[in-house]
Amino acid sequence: MIGTQIHTVGDLIDNRYEILRFVGEGGMQQVYCALDSVLGREVALKVPKNSSAQKRFKRSAVVSAKVNHPNVAKTLDYIETDSSPYLIEEFISGKDLKEGLLQQLGIVDPYLTAKILHYLAKGIAASHSAGVIHRDLKPSNIMFAGEFNLSEIKITDFGIAKMAEEEIVNAVEGGESSTSASATVMGALPYMAPEMIKEAREAGKPSDIWALGAMMYELLSGQKPFGFGLTVIRNILEDPAPQKPKFIDEKLQFQSLGNELYSLILECLDKDPVNRPTADDLVQRCEELCYPVVERQIGTCSDLHPTRSWGKISSDNGETIFFHFDSVYGNKPTLGSRVCFSAFLGSPHQRAHPVVVIQSATPNP
Repeated sequence: MIGTQIHTVGDLIDNRYEILRFVGEGGMQQVYCALDSVLGREVALKVPKNSSAQKRFKRSAVVSAKVNHPNVAKTLDYIETDSSPYLIEEFISGKDLKEGLLQQLGIVDPYLTAKILHYLAKGIAASHSAGVIHRDLKPSNIMFAGEFNLSEIKITDFGIAKMAEEEIVNAVEGGESSTSASATVMGALPYMAPEMIKEAREAGKPSDIWALGAMMYELLSGQKPFGFGLTVIRNILEDPAPQKPKFIDEKLQFQSLGNELYSLILECLDKDPVNRPTADDLVQRCEELCYPVVERQIGTCSDLHPTRSWGKISSDNGETIFFHFDSVYGNKPTLGSRVCFSAFLGSPHQRAHPVVVIQSATPNP
């Protein structure tokens, strides 16, 4: 639920940044798209929501400014006015993984998951090399552009995440009553490493790796690895590793890469942080994965063979694309289903692979 907006369109911050529109908010901050009147570019302007967050905003800016990598949102500026401090980041014109991918597709095929893992591992490796730990990696902190092509993938909120961690560990230490009251905590719990729960303040580089593994499992399966809500705390500490997503072995085309990804995920979700791979290890392993980077299109399932083994897609650009159900990852499309797919040369029609059904707009928890 969005609270009262701190700024309105047209507000001028520090005689330089003009508020263009409200973007969204998290537990610690509100985010606006603003125009940098000096350089003539759009930026993301972040402002703390309360006095507690204000006290730590400068420290967060210093932390996030240490990381410079294409897969990490750049910190551009930090200013303080009479009313509040502000963190200025590059503006990513797109959506986060939760809103733009999980809620749209519900499940993501191994090819696109491998690309996401590779890019995020590179961004995390760069941050860890600079001595910066995110501590609060989750789908809403991963921004991407280019619709389902994910032409840009960037990790955001490296600085803010330190503040979020303090709220998280305080809530965990305080028990269920404090945990249930915090939207920040509830959003972070499904991706929280066991050492953060057991030791409260022991978040380290392996904690980021755990969160990365949890996110990748959610993409491949459509399910959070240990559930959600307050019960996830016990599940993370006590439950065995999550089972392999059923869709991996249903189709031969997805088995090889899917199993490699699942193996990496299990290593990331090792309950002993010492046994998890480093971010550099993950980058190297991802470089050895065989995954195609082919343009993704959107279309409508316009024809199904009576045996339901194949059909045709009318792409939004007006072409007719053939597909076989062996190329479908996740739920089967029905007549009229909206689908995301890649197309390859074929005769008389191009061939779609993979094919993923676009879900309804019902939000995931």
